[in-house]
Amino acid sequence: MKLLKVLKKGVLVAALLIVIAAVVLNNVTIIPTGYTGVRVKFGQVQQEPVRSGRVIMTLPFVEHVYRVNNKQQDYRIGNQIWGETDDKTPVYAADVTITYQITPERSAWIYANVSNYASALVSEPLVASAVKSAMVELSPGDVTNRARIEPLIQEKLTEALAAKYEEGTVYINKVVVGNMDFEPAYNDAIQAKSIAAQEQARASIENQTAIARAEADKKVALLRAEADAEKVRIAAQAQAEANRLIQQSLTQELIEMKKVEAWDGKLPTVMGSDTLLGLGSLADQ
Repeated sequence: MKLLKVLKKGVLVAALLIVIAAVVLNNVTIIPTGYTGVRVKFGQVQQEPVRSGRVIMTLPFVEHVYRVNNKQQDYRIGNQIWGETDDKTPVYAADVTITYQITPERSAWIYANVSNYASALVSEPLVASAVKSAMVELSPGDVTNRARIEPLIQEKLTEALAAKYEEGTVYINKVVVGNMDFEPAYNDAIQAKSIAAQEQARASIENQTAIARAEADKKVALLRAEADAEKVRIAAQAQAEANRLIQQSLTQELIEMKKVEAWDGKLPTVMGSDTLLGLGSLADQ
């Protein structure tokens, strides 16, 4: 009988120890890397956050520690977000991904003031507003340039989050826009304009080529004409020089000698009266 009582007492003590151990273990919290602990005591959120890597002991039933995720998180909008450029040209962005983080210093404030912060801290209306605000500051030529539109959306969204949750609460790491485009009619007009510009450029090049070819042909013809004229001038000058030299070389004696060399020894058949008389006199003699 006494043994039974001892056994019952031992079981009760063991059960009590197990309950105590369970309570103690249940009130030990370890904050992993990438998270911040938020301590709630008697229903009141303590503003001082609990850093990661800490082992926290809490009072049973009156104190709890909750984790807030401070890792990078993505919020994606797959739908088209329509807006306008600075000249009222309709344009849309689709497949927009926002990468953000809750800053550890503001984890307690977020937990205390934003009930659905885990799923709705960054919302579609907030992102859409930032996208449209960025679009309207850019021209049609710049709005589809990711190097221009993505940093501007990030800036606008950072301003909107600061206005809603106070500055430094949410940090935007990156904004990625999967696709940006205009209405089909605008794209068709741009394509037609581009084709017309290309045709005009090609016609201008062909026209310039034809003008250059004509100018080249004209120069060639002119050079040929000048060459022919120079050739004639040189030939005429050479002939004139030859004539001058011949004229200088002719003397009266040379002329008479040439006449004698050319005479065949016969008298002329037709002569003047004086000549006939002379010849008759010679004959008579």
